[in-house]
Amino acid sequence: MLDALAKTIRDEVKKNYNILSQPEGKSENGWILLDLGDVIVHLFSPEKRDYYRLEELWHDGKVLVKLQ
Repeated sequence: MLDALAKTIRDEVKKNYNILSQPEGKSENGWILLDLGDVIVHLFSPEKRDYYRLEELWHDGKVLVKLQ
């Protein structure tokens, strides 16, 4: 599922904003990162999301979109 999400995001960002991005990480490791310049997209498996708890580390940051 993470690969499909990463591909969809990459395709839409390329089509709409002409921004190219290569994913970092692998879905089988539970984490894919997309660097889109001003925006970093983290895609986590449920297990990795619970482990890293980025929301707690970045609690002062502004959440623009949260999908579950």
